Amino acid sequence: MESIDFSERIEVIGSPDVMVIGAGPAGIGAALSAARLGKEVVVIEQTNAIGGIATSGLHGHICTYSSWSNPKEQVVGGICREFADRVEARGFGVFSGSSFDFEVEGFKLVLEEMFNEAGIKTYYYTQFSDVVVENETVKAVIIQSKNGRQAFTPRMVIDCSGDADVAARAGVPFEQGRDNDGSTQPMTLMFQLGGVDVERVSQFRFHEYPEKYNDHNTYKMHALWKEAQDNGNMEPFQSGIMGWWYTPTRPDQLGINFTHIFGLDSTRVEDLTYATMEGRRQAYHSAEVYRKYVPGMENCWVSHCAALIGTRESRRIKGLYKITEQDLMAEKEFEDSIGYGSFFIDIHNCTGAGMDSGTWYPPQGFKYQIPYRALVPVNMNNLLVAGRCISCTHTALGSLRVMPQCVLEGEACGAAAAQAIDDGAGVAEVSIPRLQQTLRDQGAIVSAGDIKAYQPR
Repeated sequence: MESIDFSERIEVIGSPDVMVIGAGPAGIGAALSAARLGKEVVVIEQTNAIGGIATSGLHGHICTYSSWSNPKEQVVGGICREFADRVEARGFGVFSGSSFDFEVEGFKLVLEEMFNEAGIKTYYYTQFSDVVVENETVKAVIIQSKNGRQAFTPRMVIDCSGDADVAARAGVPFEQGRDNDGSTQPMTLMFQLGGVDVERVSQFRFHEYPEKYNDHNTYKMHALWKEAQDNGNMEPFQSGIMGWWYTPTRPDQLGINFTHIFGLDSTRVEDLTYATMEGRRQAYHSAEVYRKYVPGMENCWVSHCAALIGTRESRRIKGLYKITEQDLMAEKEFEDSIGYGSFFIDIHNCTGAGMDSGTWYPPQGFKYQIPYRALVPVNMNNLLVAGRCISCTHTALGSLRVMPQCVLEGEACGAAAAQAIDDGAGVAEVSIPRLQQTLRDQGAIVSAGDIKAYQPR
């Protein structure tokens, strides 16, 4: 392949204490946590909103804040709980104690208010480009925007890109996909439907469907999609609902998690482009099927598709500890716990429709701790990682990748970065008891003694 040599002098435009790459759920936690601890924080975001998959990705549903199937036991607090309460107070959504359903545009507004209150400097329409690393330390972060290529020289860097873009460019080892063939979970383009009679849909789904189809899985509704495919009305890209999300503040709308684009690599721009186009095509095709087969959706229409493709899996860094599915299933406790997860091991079929055989549904009350060491890349002094690219197995990621865990991991990284700066230490050297106390002071739930019964605010 032909190549060229190219060099340039790049202007340094800032030297913040903490630089956060990506303003998705992990970036929200990281930026707010560090800024509220008195640090100068710069955030780089490729889209035009804070929130990542929750906003630009149209994923207007966040769960779970409670232990599995036990909404009365709250295991996620801190910043993740705070923004749910603030959005509900503004009338943009509903928090149940277990899940948070919201209007995407209202959530964007509230998040911007929170960032501005904290004094965070945010750059939209800006891509991470590269890093300069010396002696296992990130010396500079290079960005690309309408202003051209520019650089920052931060003291601490938190990679919340979702794809471990910063860590990979810094030379941190990583894994990608499942062990046997490297395949990753499929991508999904979320879309929004208007014109939905939600009460009629619910009546059909939970009362008429089980009798008509002799199928009591009213969440997935497998038999209906099989009928549509057998009749030649639906392509076989999907076999079950992955999410129809509703908030009473928008009574005629549903957020749809249904498209499935597999066999691609989300770290390749060609694959992201194809997945987005294919996802949009599948969204409009799905709406046609819904109008024909689902009572209450006869007049539904696609109001918009997400601006950001939903990615379930890509790179996973090599960290100081690798979380396994055995850790999750055993509800293992860690001395360096920074918070809890409780979601089932949710693995979508990497090569076709539906779910993977590795999917695992836990017993009621299931919860597990997340160790700080899984957020710390090997051989790096001032780089932390939060979100779905932390150090874990392909199977464990099925649970770890959901948004509450991304937020609380980011919150821990922000606090750890601030502490490392104060102590003049590397990220692997922070005092775990002090970090945990800082998180508790921020309202986070770190260990069993912090777990509480859900209380509305």
